[in-house]
Amino acid sequence: MSEGRIIKLLLVDDHPVVRDGLRRVRELAPGIEIVGDATTMHSAVAATLQLEPDVVLMDVRLPDGDGIEACRRIKRLRPETRILFLTSYADNRFVLAAMEAGGDGYLLKESDAQRVVDAMRTILQGGSVFDPIVTQDSRGGAATNPLAMLTGQERRLLAEVARGKTDKEAATLLGLTGKTARNYLDRIFTKLNVHTRTEAALLFERFKGEM
Repeated sequence: MSEGRIIKLLLVDDHPVVRDGLRRVRELAPGIEIVGDATTMHSAVAATLQLEPDVVLMDVRLPDGDGIEACRRIKRLRPETRILFLTSYADNRFVLAAMEAGGDGYLLKESDAQRVVDAMRTILQGGSVFDPIVTQDSRGGAATNPLAMLTGQERRLLAEVARGKTDKEAATLLGLTGKTARNYLDRIFTKLNVHTRTEAALLFERFKGEM
């Protein structure tokens, strides 16, 4: 976090015990100011527009809807706000939905306060954070790295896609024709068993550090 800058934080969770626990982040990072809290999807959007927080800590499930829809609305109305999901749902479907809605990170509620603070620092600097527990497979064991199935060129192309480059931009950077890049992407999608660029980029961000 920038020195001397107060970081405005909004807490969104319908459990008062959870919200009270999250207030511990101030002990680890005195530069954080909790400007308010919300307990529903609609109040989260309204509070964001009124209080203009830098970061929203958001649960996935809320009484009148879900945090993912709240994230989508917030990002449309105030895209500069960073949204860090903090939830008990270790389900890849929720992670993907959160990413597609514009979320900047996804942690489980088992994360300690320092982990939350570190994640906030990362997303405020433009990065993204995903709890490593979410990358485990359905049997509870550590997931194998799907990127290991890709060739070096395929990984380089996927890295550019994950940075937000279009097919044409990625092809130009790697010295490929547009058709060749598209063929590479088709093979990448098949190997990773995904159907969209967002899914492929999400897998890359989760597993790139293990290559």
